[in-house]
Amino acid sequence: MESPLTRDEIADLIRANTEKVFTTMLDLPIHAGPVTVQTTGAGEDGGVVSLVGFAGEWSGSGTIRCSGGLACAISAKLLLTDFDHVNDDVLDAIGEVANMIIGNFKDDAAYKLGPLGLSTPTVIYGDNFQARNWNGQSWTTVPFSCEGELFEVKICLVPSHALRGSLRPTGVGG
Repeated sequence: MESPLTRDEIADLIRANTEKVFTTMLDLPIHAGPVTVQTTGAGEDGGVVSLVGFAGEWSGSGTIRCSGGLACAISAKLLLTDFDHVNDDVLDAIGEVANMIIGNFKDDAAYKLGPLGLSTPTVIYGDNFQARNWNGQSWTTVPFSCEGELFEVKICLVPSHALRGSLRPTGVGG
């Protein structure tokens, strides 16, 4: 089953909602780059990643990713205090930014996807790791430039029934 939202529509919603959060909540300029479709975490080497899950007729996740330095700059704007390193406050702030961007995406996409629930954001920070979807599902990815650094937003959506079959065991040895 094909998504009722095209990749271009998904990318447009990502752009609009990311720009809205950055201009209204963070007062930071941000510039979108060309949309890509990814099936792996190619090119990722760590940093700060926040994931928010979708549930409903469509399942999947939305993620944001940036460097630790950019996470500190974003958090400083959101919390009105300076950060010289990633700490719990920075991770919480990045989780909140992910929740705002992905939550606004969810609300705007509901007209075609139906009601969707959101998980609590999960935030990961470190070096030399990659995040990817199970079963090689593809991401619609929009890179942004902010403060001279990469800020990436990704969305992956699949029909919920497509996941159910892959979760059933095929057999148990005895």
